[in-house]
Amino acid sequence: MLYDHPQYRTMGDRSLLVEFGDHIGIDIHEQVRGLLLALNDHPLEGVIETIPGYRSILLVFNPLVIHPPTLREQINELVKNMDPSRMPEPRTVEIPVVYGGHYGPDLQWVADYHHIPPDEVVRLHTAQVYHVYMIGFMPGFPYLGELPEALITPRRETPRTAVPQGSVALAQAQTGIYTAESPGGWQVIGRTPLALFHVSRQPPALLQIGDRVRFFAIQERELEAWQM
Repeated sequence: MLYDHPQYRTMGDRSLLVEFGDHIGIDIHEQVRGLLLALNDHPLEGVIETIPGYRSILLVFNPLVIHPPTLREQINELVKNMDPSRMPEPRTVEIPVVYGGHYGPDLQWVADYHHIPPDEVVRLHTAQVYHVYMIGFMPGFPYLGELPEALITPRRETPRTAVPQGSVALAQAQTGIYTAESPGGWQVIGRTPLALFHVSRQPPALLQIGDRVRFFAIQERELEAWQM
């Protein structure tokens, strides 16, 4: 359900959650993206940080500068004046992946879970164009959705203590890419040689919310040619 107008939740004494709906979907996320753009174009005094999610934006504010009722009024005004025609066209970013083997240790498990061969897991994963719903967990980590129904997969029962940088993984209806080595409980099916986050780039993250992502399979011998 897409709300007729934003819903608000007070999160402590200096944060306000602005919600646009009650499910995950591109229609709701476009509202999130629209408000984020409006806030970038018309910064609100007292708002310190904006943190977009799947269906909401968390606003961190200075309570000595602005009070929640005033902030809600200003957000309502921004939402009322949002112009969908001003939304930039999403980029489509293609991500090379070596699937299976040392690079995708959970590919066989995912295949067995769905009673399909590993090649079919790869085919399904690369056939979809994914939407970047949010960046989080670690710098530049993209939450991508939604997976084809045939690939909806539970997290690992026991998380790994170290998942390599570039690992492409599944969890429920999402897929994502680890931008640095980290503990993690997603099912790792492959690895990309692309650096999704680098402090010397501007912006540092390769992917931004609203982008589209398409994965394609490469062979291990091609890894070096794609490293960047």
